[in-house]
Amino acid sequence: MKRNLLTLILALALLLSACELLPDTGEKPREVSEQSIWAMDTQMDLRLYGDEDGAVMTDLTRLLNELSLDLSANADSGALSELNSTGRSENPRLAALAEAGLRISARTGGALDLTLLPVSRRWGFVDQAYLKQTPALPAAEELEALRPGLGMEKLSVADGVVTLSDGAVLDLGSLGKGYAADLCRERMEEAKLSGILSLGGNIQTVGVKPDGSDWIIGVQDPEDAGRYALTLRLTGTKAAVTSGDYQRYYMVDGLRYCHILDPETLSPVRGSLRAVTVVADEGLEADGLSTALFVMGREAGEAFWLEQGGFEAVWIEDGGKIWVTPGLSDRIVDGSFEVIEP
Repeated sequence: MKRNLLTLILALALLLSACELLPDTGEKPREVSEQSIWAMDTQMDLRLYGDEDGAVMTDLTRLLNELSLDLSANADSGALSELNSTGRSENPRLAALAEAGLRISARTGGALDLTLLPVSRRWGFVDQAYLKQTPALPAAEELEALRPGLGMEKLSVADGVVTLSDGAVLDLGSLGKGYAADLCRERMEEAKLSGILSLGGNIQTVGVKPDGSDWIIGVQDPEDAGRYALTLRLTGTKAAVTSGDYQRYYMVDGLRYCHILDPETLSPVRGSLRAVTVVADEGLEADGLSTALFVMGREAGEAFWLEQGGFEAVWIEDGGKIWVTPGLSDRIVDGSFEVIEP
């Protein structure tokens, strides 16, 4: 559900040459492998160091294409399509995602809800139908008529079997790319490769750059697609995921309707918050939390971080004001911000 919200700063993070030199240790330069593909409804850019024969890159592109089909709520076939049609699945990937969704939903007080596909469809965000024609806004009564088939209590996982009740269907867009990043990271770590992956709005760094420097990523300015609100230094293996209201949205009578829905109101989230970036050890966690924190709003999101921690975050409000958690305050290369006080 997130597209191109976090982007790599190529001039800083990645050289355009075919290889980069390691520090002066007498080692030979490590080969660089790069590839761009379209999967999971977004462009994905992969850059690996040390994949001399391209075997790992081949594995990653195959995996991402498999996930693109299996996790799509709009495909005519695939694991999620079958689950939504039958209400039952033994697919281990769906079980892992369902368990994570249940965990993050419970942790965030229901701010993450994977069962909102019918609502998203009615608002016009499924298949990006809103790009073709601005949909008629649904009436409150129409949205309430969908509520009996919604709710995370209709999703269960037991012994690896995923079950849906009361006609519920899942949309895994708030978790899928984070899960994909985790699987790619695991494959790279098995092969002892470093690299950086840009999976739409999800950035995954793996290992250490050959020259020993930090990874540099940019957080897009919600008001200007041509500039960054912040640039961050990440060390080692990290996931950074942004959710915001400025990539998938439409305007009606001067009001913005974004693709991120509030499970309580069944309407697009609207408020002073424009974007949330979560930096965490795992992509799946960062993906789900970024959506949940956007739904919560800044103040509730800050309170959640103060209570639970375990991740770092950036909040960007309307007008450009930026708040960051203390763990990121010394990781910011460029940008004005205020630090949340623990």
